[in-house]
Amino acid sequence: MKLILSNVSGIPIYEQIKRQVKAAILSGELKEEEALPSLRTLAKDLKISVLTVTRAYTELEQEGFVRNVQGRGCFVLGSSSELMREQLIRKVEASLAEAIKAARIANLSREELQQLFDLLLEVNTDD
Repeated sequence: MKLILSNVSGIPIYEQIKRQVKAAILSGELKEEEALPSLRTLAKDLKISVLTVTRAYTELEQEGFVRNVQGRGCFVLGSSSELMREQLIRKVEASLAEAIKAARIANLSREELQQLFDLLLEVNTDD
């Protein structure tokens, strides 16, 4: 996982870290039980304060994306975590809302949209 920080974005550094780690978890780039870089290692690599990384990791833990194990580090939680599941549901809702907007622009009927959805579900089944 590569983090890219910007001092001119107007977004606090800890928030940039949090968003990028969260995106990596939701996309599957970071897997369940995978360890995040240690606080000191990440702070050194990014040339930022350990307190900044601590804040990002603490907020990720509060939001249900990671768990901190004293003396061992910070680990990615699985999608079985209730908070993680809620984040994934919100992501699905946003994607579906965007698809519905596009379908309206394309003048797809409800039935056509349902058929397309069903077809995509069939094609993307991991059975």
